[in-house]
Amino acid sequence: MHHGIGFIQDLAVVMAIAGVVTVLFHRLKQPVVLGYIVAGVIIGPYTPPFQLIHDEQTIQTLGELGVVFLMFSLGLEFSLRKLFRVGATAIVAALSEIVLMLWLGYEIGSAFGWSRMDSLFLGAILAISSTTIIVKALSELNLKRESFAQLVFGILIVEDILAIAMLVLLSGIAQTGELSAGIAFVTLGKLLLFMTVSLVVGILLVPRALNYVARSKSDEMLLVSVLGFCFGFCLLVVKLDYSIALGAFLIGAIMAESRHLHRIEHLIAPLRDAFSAIFFVTIGLMLNPAVLLDYAWPIAVITVAVIVGKIASCGLGTFLAGKDGRTAMRVGMTVSQIGEFSFIIASLGLTLKVTSAFLYPIAVAVSALTTLFTPYLIRAADPLTRRLAHAMPETLTNVFGMYAQWLGSLGPATGGPTVFSITRRIVVQIAVNLALVAAIFLAASYGSSYGSHWIARWIAAEPAQRVVLWSAALLVSMPFLVAVYRKTKSLALLLAEISVQPAKAGRFTRAIRYAISDLVPVVSMIGVFLLVAALSGAILPPTGLLIAVLVCAALLVALLWRWCVRIHAAMQIALRESFDEQPDP
Repeated sequence: MHHGIGFIQDLAVVMAIAGVVTVLFHRLKQPVVLGYIVAGVIIGPYTPPFQLIHDEQTIQTLGELGVVFLMFSLGLEFSLRKLFRVGATAIVAALSEIVLMLWLGYEIGSAFGWSRMDSLFLGAILAISSTTIIVKALSELNLKRESFAQLVFGILIVEDILAIAMLVLLSGIAQTGELSAGIAFVTLGKLLLFMTVSLVVGILLVPRALNYVARSKSDEMLLVSVLGFCFGFCLLVVKLDYSIALGAFLIGAIMAESRHLHRIEHLIAPLRDAFSAIFFVTIGLMLNPAVLLDYAWPIAVITVAVIVGKIASCGLGTFLAGKDGRTAMRVGMTVSQIGEFSFIIASLGLTLKVTSAFLYPIAVAVSALTTLFTPYLIRAADPLTRRLAHAMPETLTNVFGMYAQWLGSLGPATGGPTVFSITRRIVVQIAVNLALVAAIFLAASYGSSYGSHWIARWIAAEPAQRVVLWSAALLVSMPFLVAVYRKTKSLALLLAEISVQPAKAGRFTRAIRYAISDLVPVVSMIGVFLLVAALSGAILPPTGLLIAVLVCAALLVALLWRWCVRIHAAMQIALRESFDEQPDP
């Protein structure tokens, strides 16, 4: 009971001081996030005359809940529709920004004589802009509906995805001390597989479940269901050795496709605001003002590097992707800050005990300074663009104009589908179905230790147990294997039509085309079998039994071919309907 009263006392102190400070910051027209950090500094153990809270660990735990709700809310704002709308421009701009800032941060850390791990984490901290701060700044300036703002949101979506990948890679580097190209490839491959399968299966199931719950018109039932999905999926992700931030972001992205998205956002908003406030307060709790004075020079250098580096990298990437100079400048100056993801990356370094204690307060200080400058940079984008246009030599202006015209000439002449777009769509469909097949066999291998005990009640022989597990995985994956074969055959037919021309092949044109369209799918399915065998080595039956299983499977496919096609078609339609549904206002 005494512990409970102490916790309530600490929570009351945190919320009361945070409320007072943030009201003051709002009156001064400063970002509220900075107010939370300042409140944490006031409350924290480094601020005299005495410590205001007693159970700091519990407050830190509540702060971790803040990370969950913050990442969940970012996922709710994530939309595959938005990402497709801005397309390649957002990807090019985000990649150019992240690559340059990673390199720049590492070089700055090395120049100051910091360790390799400190320098690497500094680069990751500087690479990701703050979605929360940017959205609030654009809202306050009434610019959210501008075309450049939509492009910024697309860049932030790509950054969020890449930041999740960085969290996974940094965790691997921290545990092993190094990262080879092979390990990085395998790690990213597993992450991409997990994210693809989670999004596809989740979008098929979760929005429909939430739609069913929402029919009750009970906000309480919907909120509890949303939180159940959120924390349940986060637990699954943690069990698979990924970060809880990844789980919260992915389940939010899945729920973003629900037609009740706006209602979910409305219900989650108070929880997000309360716990994210505690998260930002915990950042201030860890901030030692004396460290900021000791590292004033690195903070100043890193702040300038963030602003200049992001304007140059993101602005240049936007321009190279085909946007005009004004849009590129506005985009670059909008994303010139770091925020919540940087705090998460800095916390990861501290948690894994691979970074120095000074890196965290430096990240917070740089975030605070760049956040202060963000509204002024956005306002200054147009005047600066005009000044640069007047100062730029005419020759350089003509070169930029010719580049823009050249990019425009590369686009399709009509709005219809091109061979490239059709090929890309088929390849994506093949990749998604392969990902589902791989996930099924990996799940069977992972669960074999549990399933074998259950099967052993009826089947004692270990090879026979493998037959049962592998056959079950093969049966479940059959509709997706049939889809891979059909899509590969479609792709082979398309490529054969393009590559084999009557002018060169003559009377053998049709025969060669048919040979290609039949041979390519067969070779592809042999490759798929080798992939499946490699992924399911733990449950792969002995050679003789494996051949028998494959023969039986071939006969079963011949009998159930139409059923498999119908099942897959129904899933495709359901997935398309989920994307086509618009959220209720």
